[in-house]
Amino acid sequence: MNEPIEAKGISHCSVFDSEKSWYDLLSDDEKILIDKHSVSINFKKGETVCKRGAFASHIYYMEDGLVKVYLEEKNKNLILMLAIRNNLLGMAAIFDGNDKLPYSVTAYTDSRIRMIDINVFRQILKQNADFSFHVINLLNEKTAQIYGRFFSLTQKQLHGRLADILLCLANRIFQSNSFELPLSRADLGDLTGMSTESVIRMMKEFKDDGLIGMHCKSIELLDIARLERISEFG
Repeated sequence: MNEPIEAKGISHCSVFDSEKSWYDLLSDDEKILIDKHSVSINFKKGETVCKRGAFASHIYYMEDGLVKVYLEEKNKNLILMLAIRNNLLGMAAIFDGNDKLPYSVTAYTDSRIRMIDINVFRQILKQNADFSFHVINLLNEKTAQIYGRFFSLTQKQLHGRLADILLCLANRIFQSNSFELPLSRADLGDLTGMSTESVIRMMKEFKDDGLIGMHCKSIELLDIARLERISEFG
């Protein structure tokens, strides 16, 4: 059983996979400019793509893979979102008067990311209205997603938070109700604002209640309707 499930509402963990590529909105000359001032780099699972507080010299385009975007403070992390292919990261650093990255990015899986010179990106924003409008839409989408994340973390009980993340992984990341989970239980704890122990306990409860099936790293969502109710009512 490996069929896609319909995504409902705002995702509480990931940025949407846009069907329309921003690259297609560029003129031929702009594409040449981007290609000349960008480079694709492969990152292995666990490698840091960029660090919060570093000088913002590039925009990061997700060509393939899965990364987490997060804030880090001492020994604690707050995951803002997960990002998959066709997403632009680092755009929060392009407003006037700012020259530092506001968050860190780390690869959850082997990923390929194109690093684009931020000044070239700014130049195209100023001269291409369709491209700028698309970027504004992406920023608004990310803002709405982060609002959803904060609501889930602050207003929902543990069961609701876990249901949110499992549905998001199925709907937005893997687009299937059965998938191999690349995240550790500690990663799930960071995503849900729970301790690792609480994640393990909640996952066992969900399994015992027939909501999910688990075998090693494999997870299958068995009762989508009930998970959606748990997510909705927290």
